[in-house]
Amino acid sequence: MQKINVKGTEIVIFQQRDDDYLSLTDIAHYKDEERSDDIVKNWLRNKNTLEFLGLWEKINNPNFKPVEFDGFKSQAGFNSFVMTPKRWIEGVNAVGLISKAGRYGGGTFAHKDIAFEF
Repeated sequence: MQKINVKGTEIVIFQQRDDDYLSLTDIAHYKDEERSDDIVKNWLRNKNTLEFLGLWEKINNPNFKPVEFDGFKSQAGFNSFVMTPKRWIEGVNAVGLISKAGRYGGGTFAHKDIAFEF
């Protein structure tokens, strides 16, 4: 893992499958250190975000589950809809987001294409 410094915030980057993944958790810390998980979850529950993630997965992931994606997309925008990184990854077999457990080095990571949209 390596780190970059953006506007005074350290962001962890690691490589998987020859691609760079940036820590969305670290990026969210820039907005609110105490609620970074909520920032990521709120971003994920947005219909435009899910449509972008779904398109990215369709292009880059041969094992993407489009039927499950359609179910998530139809729920997006409702007040009762909750989306977590783990639910997205497991639900659609996503490769664009990675959820890592652990106090140091854990968090939500996104492929650089997705992280730049975040």
